[in-house]
Amino acid sequence: MSRDTAGSMSAFWQLARYMLRYRRTIVFALIAAFTSALTFGAGLLAMQPVISALIDKNGPTLREFAMRADTKLNGIIPDSLINMIPVDRFEGVVVTFIAIIIMTIIGALVNFLHAYWSMTVAIRAVVNIRRAAYDRLIRLPLAESLSATTTDAISRIIRDTNMLRRGFTALLSKAVAQMTKGLAGLAVAIMVEWRITLITLVVAPVVFVVIRKFGKVIRRSANLALSRSALLLGAVTESIQGLRVVKVHNGEWYERGRFNRINRDVMRAELTMRTARAASSPVVEALSTIVLCVLATIACWYVLHDQLDPDRLIVSLASLGMAAATIKPITNVMNDLQESAGAAERILGVLNMPAEDLRTRDLPGLPRHSESLEFDRVTFSYPNTDRPAIREVSLRCQFGEKVAFVGPNGSGKTTLLSMVPRLFDPDEGRILIDGKDIAEHNIRSLRRQIGVVTQDTILFDDTIAANIAYGMPGATREQIITAARQANAHDFIMEKPGGYDARVGERGVSLSGGQRQRLAIARAILRDPTILILDEATSMIDARSEDDINTALGSFCRGRTTLLIAHRLSTVLHADRIVVMDQGRVIDSGSHEVLLGRCGIYQEICRTQLAPDTRLKNGADSSAGTEPAVY
Repeated sequence: MSRDTAGSMSAFWQLARYMLRYRRTIVFALIAAFTSALTFGAGLLAMQPVISALIDKNGPTLREFAMRADTKLNGIIPDSLINMIPVDRFEGVVVTFIAIIIMTIIGALVNFLHAYWSMTVAIRAVVNIRRAAYDRLIRLPLAESLSATTTDAISRIIRDTNMLRRGFTALLSKAVAQMTKGLAGLAVAIMVEWRITLITLVVAPVVFVVIRKFGKVIRRSANLALSRSALLLGAVTESIQGLRVVKVHNGEWYERGRFNRINRDVMRAELTMRTARAASSPVVEALSTIVLCVLATIACWYVLHDQLDPDRLIVSLASLGMAAATIKPITNVMNDLQESAGAAERILGVLNMPAEDLRTRDLPGLPRHSESLEFDRVTFSYPNTDRPAIREVSLRCQFGEKVAFVGPNGSGKTTLLSMVPRLFDPDEGRILIDGKDIAEHNIRSLRRQIGVVTQDTILFDDTIAANIAYGMPGATREQIITAARQANAHDFIMEKPGGYDARVGERGVSLSGGQRQRLAIARAILRDPTILILDEATSMIDARSEDDINTALGSFCRGRTTLLIAHRLSTVLHADRIVVMDQGRVIDSGSHEVLLGRCGIYQEICRTQLAPDTRLKNGADSSAGTEPAVY
């Protein structure tokens, strides 16, 4: 077995352990499967007296068959039961068929129970795996998530887990059912005529090798198809979400071409898998037929030379034929397992990703911030980059201070502030709140004290009230309304049909950019944070509304440490201190007037980046539906 195949199957068996949580149900399913196999084998054995009665009128009767069996079993069959068996040959045939019908009904019932319990275990196990995979993704450190593809992760959680469920069902339901039936047929063949059966066992490894060869091809093709399908999902998601950009740039033809290229790659992988799956069953069937023909020839020689009874020949070949008939379903099961192995490897890749430890009980909670926030020689680099995004930054902010961060694009402002709620952890240095290293305290207790508003506002497909109260499940309607009023959002909310119970749509599509940003501000206000981080928090709000919000935020920020990034001069001027950053370093800090007099970078920023107070005096309100005209 190749290393890739072994690795994939190892991943499959690792995830299969999730099914062991339902051991009792698995035991019930196995009991049902073995009961079905017993009825199947008993039915095959019951055919021998019927065949004997048809072939040889002077042969043993049903009662005589029972007496022979009792002798082989050391007399465990009660004499009273044997005496109830008819002596007449036809009556014996009728009784035999009645017994076969009863066993068939019992077999059908236990087959249903076996399939029912097996699918129950498979479904529940995959639900747990899907939950674990999503939990790992949602707790993935932000630095790690930057190198992960969103649509690939979605594909692994949804499509790959469905394929894994097919493998689990095939293993517990189809594989067990067919293998137990095959073993029952083989056991009957050994009991009736072991010499012919021995020849079958000699050639069986050839069939196994053929099945394994096809399985390797199917596994590789399935893995490739899953990867290409994830790319296809990404192409569709990007083009649909960016439909406005696609249209204004006449990108329809490009997107169609990109989609078609990936779609063809998926097709090629699936066609390769199709060829292997289509060829595997006919090849195995042909091998099985050839083996049976050889066995029949050998058996006929024994019969013609009076070394084998015809009834034993027929029952033995029939039993071997029934056992061989299970090879085709088992081949399909092996193909399903190989497909699932590729999916299992991708899912295990998600489960093995690093995760933030949000519930570290041995770390103390961080007391409510009341003194200072300090960056102590902090350095940070993004994964797979050579140049640090933050270089030895040391900065101390007093509690209640409002500090504005300015600098050229890519200077590290957003990265530095993202380290306060530990979205990123420094490679070197520490971040201290009231003199306590935040890395040595429970991360939930830290984030509970922080409110964040960014330029890229994220809303969920829920009600306005639920979006404002996100992360605060205990918030009352009165508290939600109060926060909305402070964010200057209450009026437009009440104009919506349903008010606070109106749904905002996916990513807040029913709202304008300014409206979405006001809800984000309301969300931060509701948290009652001790540290407020505003990253371009009013960038999509017109000047008139911004003045109202700044007044409300000015009141709200009192008694809280506020860290803000802004490209508007009025926002910067309201800060107690301005920090200038460039290339990941703190270049200077001070008031607007002081920096204008001594900091060349700040002077350049004021000339080229900070919008003057005269902006947007035409009163165009983005909350009325105006969107930026840049795509």
